[in-house]
Amino acid sequence: MLYAAFCLTITLSLYGLYVLREERSSRLKRRLTLAHIGGVTEEKEQAPAGEGRAEASLLGRLLLPKWRELRRSFSRRLQEPKEASIELKLLQAGRPFNMTPVDYRLLQLVLLVVLPGAAGLYGYVLQLSIAGSVLMGFAGLVLALVLPGYYLRLKAKSRCKFALRELPDVLDLLTVSLEAGLGFDAALSKLIAKKDGVLAGEFRRCLEEIRLGRTRRESLAGVRDRLPLDELRVLISSILQAEKLGIGMVTVLRVQSQEVRERRKQRAEEEAMKAPIKMLFPLVLFIFPSLFIVLLGPAVIQFIETFSK
Repeated sequence: MLYAAFCLTITLSLYGLYVLREERSSRLKRRLTLAHIGGVTEEKEQAPAGEGRAEASLLGRLLLPKWRELRRSFSRRLQEPKEASIELKLLQAGRPFNMTPVDYRLLQLVLLVVLPGAAGLYGYVLQLSIAGSVLMGFAGLVLALVLPGYYLRLKAKSRCKFALRELPDVLDLLTVSLEAGLGFDAALSKLIAKKDGVLAGEFRRCLEEIRLGRTRRESLAGVRDRLPLDELRVLISSILQAEKLGIGMVTVLRVQSQEVRERRKQRAEEEAMKAPIKMLFPLVLFIFPSLFIVLLGPAVIQFIETFSK
């Protein structure tokens, strides 16, 4: 019963943090939407009465300034190269939970404190020896060090997988738009309007950066950095080279579309060739022993009965 209560407490605490962050994000999006349509005053009138009281509560007045001061002081101590590296990793992972580099570093520090303590407490609950509790705490420390980076790598790999799946259709839509007489920026706008997904989101950001004054080369290089895919890297390099040398963009995109589809076909054939090798291990470990028991079991039983007489 104690173990179940401990696991339930940890689960509910993590779920509460997730719900709190999602509620804050949805509230911010709702206010930005109302401000965009000119309804800021209306939002203030329609805000629940309990929200103002909750924010003006004693706990909020005491803890919120301390939290902001902690974030500011931690942000000042965070070195710029380290912050840029964390920012790039977060962008490659799709910025999960809208985390900033400061939030990510604070999360790492919290995990370094919470996970070893929770693991040591769990070892104490299991009535392990002191060495066992210390070993559990060390395992929690290793998990706290590995878990954030592993999560970001997993999210980045998932985004790259989705982007690679979307790439041929995106190239086809860009090619058709350019053949219809649109410029490259207008073709990107058409792509953003017609499609959703990882690549569409990255090209939306690229187009916004171009409108804010960055050059097309810098904006496309940012897309290449945020999505570390070989196919996308070759595509963006070809687009930039075609723009520099004055080559027709339609021809470049058509050639890249054919190459991407050919590579996808080769990857499918490679996975098909790997399938028999992957099936061999469960076949040997699970199917063959059961088959031998069914086939040879009666003969072994009869053999034993014969010799026992």
